[in-house]
Amino acid sequence: MKKLKQKGQGMTEYIIIVALIAVSAIGVYSFFGQTIRNQVAGLSAEMSGQDSDTQISAAQQSATDANNVAKEDYNLGNYNEAANKSAAGN
Repeated sequence: MKKLKQKGQGMTEYIIIVALIAVSAIGVYSFFGQTIRNQVAGLSAEMSGQDSDTQISAAQQSATDANNVAKEDYNLGNYNEAANKSAAGN
């Protein structure tokens, strides 16, 4: 009976770790998602033989906006403000 409890405990620990990684990934994507999308769009345009200056400029602006939001000090009391700035910049 003891081995079943230990296996359940191990599975629970893995679930917690996966959940933390997922939450972290969502947070990173919410701040840098637009930058990533613009970079991929620029790569796609260049690979198809088109000029990607517009996408490169948009990616640089998105990165600057995300960097400005990341530099500010946020806590649980004003985190929603950061999320709104990030969404508005994207």
